[in-house]
Amino acid sequence: MIHNKTRAALAVSLSSMLLAGGAQAEEGKLYLFNWTQYMDPAIIEAFEEQFDVEVVQNYFNSNPELISKLNAGGTSQYDVIVPSNYYIPRLIETGLVQKLDRSKLPNFDNLMPQFKDPIFDPGAEYSAAYQWGVTGMVYNTETFPDAANSWSLLFDPEVNNDYPFSLIGDGQVAVGSACAYLGAGYQCADLDSLKNAARTLIETKNRDNFSGFADGTPTLQQLARGVVHAGMSFNGDYLFYKEEDPESFANLAFTIPDEGAEMWVDAMMIPADAPNPDLAHEFINFMLDAQIGAQLSNYNYYASPNEAARPYLDEVLTESPTQPTDEEMQRLYFTPSLKGEELQTFQQLWSEVKAR
Repeated sequence: MIHNKTRAALAVSLSSMLLAGGAQAEEGKLYLFNWTQYMDPAIIEAFEEQFDVEVVQNYFNSNPELISKLNAGGTSQYDVIVPSNYYIPRLIETGLVQKLDRSKLPNFDNLMPQFKDPIFDPGAEYSAAYQWGVTGMVYNTETFPDAANSWSLLFDPEVNNDYPFSLIGDGQVAVGSACAYLGAGYQCADLDSLKNAARTLIETKNRDNFSGFADGTPTLQQLARGVVHAGMSFNGDYLFYKEEDPESFANLAFTIPDEGAEMWVDAMMIPADAPNPDLAHEFINFMLDAQIGAQLSNYNYYASPNEAARPYLDEVLTESPTQPTDEEMQRLYFTPSLKGEELQTFQQLWSEVKAR
């Protein structure tokens, strides 16, 4: 998804500096292309020590940036990439990634059943889940003490026509949320539903109290400062900042609207021409270890797809209200992977939303 998870929006991508000019890969090095601030440095150190290699980390801040780098020659520059679920079919169909050799991934069995056969990669032939989370709504409980668990807090001027609010900058997530609010379901893809959602977004962004489109982390910072009173963000980022600055976040609540919201998965994949595919498999298998999987989630506050990691997770991750209940899981949906005419239509509508 086009998001800047776990504080990524604050960082500058280093990939253009480190890989400018098509730097050549070297043996004994693993080239990891990941979201910024999404990896525990201690995990990297442990992998380097165990396998006597060096991990070269480069960073991207959006899925389009990732694909752009791969199309510009990155398939031979990186060993492991970490795209989001709705970009995975595009990577597979365009031949930018290679199938995983399951015989080299014994820890794959540690994953929860739903991540072993995901809809975006049937049979998980190309991908192995890294982290997962939810894009929900965050609001100030003092401003909205009686707020309903509904997207209407953002989209309905009769519910909030006075206090500043923002919407997420990820086009598909913003449109999906508007579709959900209108009753068409978060995964709407038919033309009429998309047009209605685009109209709603245009009307919403032209309201006097709309502050703009913002990614998850900037939204949380604006909420903490009182610049906005409602917005969209990610459960892991919310939990991280709530733990880091409980006073500023004391009156901020995270909720999964009743109409439906986004569940996303970031997964590890190996580019088609990865310089060190065997080492890439070692790294993916290492990340799927039970204790390493828990260490990753304990670091970045996102949910682990690793069933075997559960006993090692910090209590804040197992009992937090930001971790979806079984009931809430029933109203979470993957963002659809658009292609061909569907993708072109969406891009045209989203351009119109931003322009008007």
